[in-house]
Amino acid sequence: MALSKAQFGNFRLFTLETGTFRLDGGSMFGVVPKTLWSRQLECDERNRVLLTARVLLVHSTATGRVYLIDSGIGHKSGEKFQKIYELDHSAYTLESSLEYHGFRASDISDVVFTHMHFDHCGGAVKHDPEGRPVLTFPQAPHWVHTAHWDNVLNPNEREISSFLPENIGPLQESGQIRLVDDGHVYEPGFEIVVVEGHTPGQQLPLFTDGDRHLLFAADLVPTTVHLPLPWVMGFDTRPLLTLEDKKRVFGRCIRENILLYLEHDPHNELIRLGDTPQRPSVAWAGTLDDL
Repeated sequence: MALSKAQFGNFRLFTLETGTFRLDGGSMFGVVPKTLWSRQLECDERNRVLLTARVLLVHSTATGRVYLIDSGIGHKSGEKFQKIYELDHSAYTLESSLEYHGFRASDISDVVFTHMHFDHCGGAVKHDPEGRPVLTFPQAPHWVHTAHWDNVLNPNEREISSFLPENIGPLQESGQIRLVDDGHVYEPGFEIVVVEGHTPGQQLPLFTDGDRHLLFAADLVPTTVHLPLPWVMGFDTRPLLTLEDKKRVFGRCIRENILLYLEHDPHNELIRLGDTPQRPSVAWAGTLDDL
């Protein structure tokens, strides 16, 4: 999928593709049988589905700040990890996507983590020429919801394998972690919607230009295949709460005509919902270029 961009009120939005990876289909769809989900998302011989690590760059023309929303998986994992998840950076990397849009790592003023599972925060830490872990954006504050950061430091047994020490340790030691609470506003036109089912304190960035709204859906809606309310990931720590999160957010999206920016969907970048919160559908699909 090509890299896209749009002017959105006081914000310039840029799609950043950081590569693809694969996760177990059963884990991605929980109790939903493979005979159902595999009709819409193909899997390989190891039952893994292809996912993107699509993040978002936001340049505020009002404040000059350049926000990076999530950072992908990164490149510091070993051979075993790469084989398990079939990481593929042959078409895109975070760095190449930044360069395509005319940015460098040093331009990033703020990193906003929706949450800190490895596929969302791994690109914020890299190895220096001596192989030591260092921050990719050393001058930028890295923003995390308070409840989620507490969960990172005191993980439950279901999530502990998603919080990799090679990501969390350097970020914690850097002193660059900054905490936000419900209702936080980064600047006018950029606030957050907090959802709790996938992981505590997942913050979804919401951008507004007056009449239009765009929500970075992160792991509330990984792909369009996850739109049906019961189609909840096995990774979610509180799946019934995810179901309630989806109804609440979908209702708002339909009422307020909010676009959803999808982080993991290999075929769809941006969608608008139709029908009802209980039975949502894709009323429109496109990219930032279409706005």
